[in-house]
Amino acid sequence: MSLPFIPFWRKYPFLRILVAFITGIILQWYLQVRVDFWSTILIISLLAFLALFFLPMFSRFRLGWIQGLCVNAIFISVAAIVTWQQDIRNDTNWAGHLLADSSTIILTIQEPLIEKGNSYKAIASVNYLQQRSSFVPATGNVILYFKKDSAAAGLKYGSQIIIKEHLQPIKNSGNPGSFDYKRYCLFQGITHQVFLEANEFFILPDKNSLPHIKLLYVIREKVIDILRLYIKGDKELGLAEALLIGYKDDLDKSLVQAYTNTGVVHIIAISGLHLSLIYGLLILIMRPVQKIKRLKWIRAFIIISALLLFSLIAGGQASVMRSAVMFIAFVIAETLDKKSSLINTMAVSAFLLLCYNPFWLWDVGFQLSYAAVLGIVIFFQPVYNLVVVKNKILDAIWKLNAVTLSAQIITLPFTLYYFHQFPVYFLLTNLLAVPLSSIILLGEILLCVVVFIPVLASFVGELLGSLLTGMNNYVERINSLPFAVWDSMQVTFLQAILVLFVIWCFYNWLIDKKTKAVFSGLLYLLVFFSLRAYSFIDAKNQNKVIVYNVAKHSAIDIVNGRKYYFVGDSDLLYDGFLKNFNLKPSRILHRISTAGFSDSEERGKLIQFADKRILLIAETVNFKKEQQRHTIDVLIISKSPSLYLNILLQTFDIKCVVADASTSLRKRKYWKKDCETLHIPFHDVSEEGAFILSLY
Repeated sequence: MSLPFIPFWRKYPFLRILVAFITGIILQWYLQVRVDFWSTILIISLLAFLALFFLPMFSRFRLGWIQGLCVNAIFISVAAIVTWQQDIRNDTNWAGHLLADSSTIILTIQEPLIEKGNSYKAIASVNYLQQRSSFVPATGNVILYFKKDSAAAGLKYGSQIIIKEHLQPIKNSGNPGSFDYKRYCLFQGITHQVFLEANEFFILPDKNSLPHIKLLYVIREKVIDILRLYIKGDKELGLAEALLIGYKDDLDKSLVQAYTNTGVVHIIAISGLHLSLIYGLLILIMRPVQKIKRLKWIRAFIIISALLLFSLIAGGQASVMRSAVMFIAFVIAETLDKKSSLINTMAVSAFLLLCYNPFWLWDVGFQLSYAAVLGIVIFFQPVYNLVVVKNKILDAIWKLNAVTLSAQIITLPFTLYYFHQFPVYFLLTNLLAVPLSSIILLGEILLCVVVFIPVLASFVGELLGSLLTGMNNYVERINSLPFAVWDSMQVTFLQAILVLFVIWCFYNWLIDKKTKAVFSGLLYLLVFFSLRAYSFIDAKNQNKVIVYNVAKHSAIDIVNGRKYYFVGDSDLLYDGFLKNFNLKPSRILHRISTAGFSDSEERGKLIQFADKRILLIAETVNFKKEQQRHTIDVLIISKSPSLYLNILLQTFDIKCVVADASTSLRKRKYWKKDCETLHIPFHDVSEEGAFILSLY
């Protein structure tokens, strides 16, 4: 006799609630509906749900679908209301609503200052704004940049300052395919920024700090001081800080890139791997009292408190909080002698985290951490069973590889979509890096425990330094191998979803041996490759001129098919950060590779591209007045030359003027005013984002 079929969603009821909640978050963010609408939906749904209980049992059973619809509507509307409330722009006291040119602003520093190359950086909360003759309460967060001097160095968490400088709204670069920095900041309640000289702020004597937050920063700074004292080497220290408490300001950028290329960047980000080690260590420590029933809740309280403390010291990021909530659910279930479904537990943890901050839904770390755990839950056993190893040591190695493979299966579409690359040797790197990083993390905890014994602490510090050096060398060696990373892969959102569908079909075939799943998977693959083929054909036919927004730099790509000719500052060819952050996303998006380069100093000539004529001017040039003016479709100005458009119009008939990000603000204002007078369209790249001229 076969068992009755139980639908997937009935096995994991909380997963249905989570899907409805996520739907509400997405609807509110993209539609920006008034909260009154969602409140009305919530009230109607609740009343309808309660009214069903007054019906006879048979009628209630027959109308079960209405009950389900009401439950979904309740959670969708609740999620939308939470999202509306979390959006700082909907707060009537938001600074963005109250700012005026004459406003005096009182701010509180919300974190220790971070040292940059030429400045200090910190996030501050807005407390009060001066409106006319009085101060009014205000909300919102801003990014402060302080010029390096003794005045700013004294600022700490809780310090209050008064400024009169104009806050500048945070903007995106507008470069094609670039990171949405404005949205990223908005999700944290940050909407403005300002750069302050020494004489542009005044430090108030009073502090505005919360004792428990201050204690966390004190512990964090103490841990950093211990690591800096006993671990030598800049790369080793930066990695040690990131491994233990998620402090990434000292990380070497080239090292991070190597870890990313080899598929072990998850080691650097505090995540489930770290929490699982802490959880396992706590279980081991508390084992002597595990069977004493009178102490079971004390044991649970200690484990939960330690997990939360570590998570908060590590910065309270989405990925680490997800793991903390999940392990806390395990502890509570164990204490109550309840067996919990791992998928249901994951759904509960995600629901609680999204209730706290619905914008974590867009956090890449949040998505990847859940995808990785789900991959391990679903695919570990099938993958592990593919190879039978009798030797215990080899079996342990294969088990570790099976975990890595399982985690990569569902994270694959996310990795392709967000990072446009695939680490070819991820298995080889994870084989050593994961267990070694675990040993290092436990060693760092030991170092903090034995710090009061200098001799022992020095020995542990030297041992950790050697292990960190060995792991870095191993990762960098793997990264230097040929074809270490499959780079510049442009995968759209729809294509990533199709890959997820293929994975789901593969799972159904692997578990239930459903032939139908194979055909469905092949169909999704066909659609995926068809979309890919179309995108390559479309890229082959493109002709574009892209003037990028790179602060204080000139950068222009002339795109012909799948090749681009770069005209701009030569340092952009060698500065990895500027190139990868500003130019590379666009080149991946357009599927283009280099065909040549021209330095900005050599510019000043006319370029004929397709049926358009483009004039690039980077230095003062005197053109001869001619009887018949030449038509210029686009004039691109760089490097702030002495240029008078009314004189230039005696030689050329100019259709459009573009000032790139290397020009001065004063001259851009002058040219813009001239263009308005002469009725010529003007595009300021620094203010409006990248300029794109498409020619087909």
